Amino acid sequence: MFHHGDHAPQTLVGISFPDVCRAQEFLTAVTGLAAHGRLKLKDAVTVIKNHDGKVVVHETIDPQPGRSAMSGALWAGLFGLLLGGPVGWIAGAAFGAGAGAATAHFVDLGISDDWVTWFRDSVKPDTAILALLVTDLDRTALVEEAARFTGAELVYTNLDSATIERIKAALGDTSPSPPRSDDTQDRNFASET
Repeated sequence: MFHHGDHAPQTLVGISFPDVCRAQEFLTAVTGLAAHGRLKLKDAVTVIKNHDGKVVVHETIDPQPGRSAMSGALWAGLFGLLLGGPVGWIAGAAFGAGAGAATAHFVDLGISDDWVTWFRDSVKPDTAILALLVTDLDRTALVEEAARFTGAELVYTNLDSATIERIKAALGDTSPSPPRSDDTQDRNFASET
């Protein structure tokens, strides 16, 4: 497992599903596990490839520049209004918008862009990969939930070999075991903040 700073060890799991609906169902199930304290979901990324090879990536927590700029403008503008009146509001809003957009451009809070690219390169046509970044994982709960999604394939995880085999058995996955973290490039799972 990967340790990110002084935080709990982070687990990265990537599962390929025959369609995006099954991937979304699994994400909903994992969200339920999180709600019941069986794991902490830090990020989820869905990577979809259609039959023509077009790939679409949906990230759950990666900040968008426009949204971050608007938020930065609002908060800095209010602060500027309190300190400098109407002129402070205009200056604060302009500064906040620029700072918010720049922050969104340079900061990635979830699964690192290197790993998103790895999953993007690994997705097969007419499938969807759901990549999950979690901490405080109850492995048995994940295996039990995976059993409801037979037909899916484990494409990556940094879990131990025994847990990998349990997940693969629950999924009915007979493919070769996925690469382990020491078999892939030494990448951080989560982006540095």
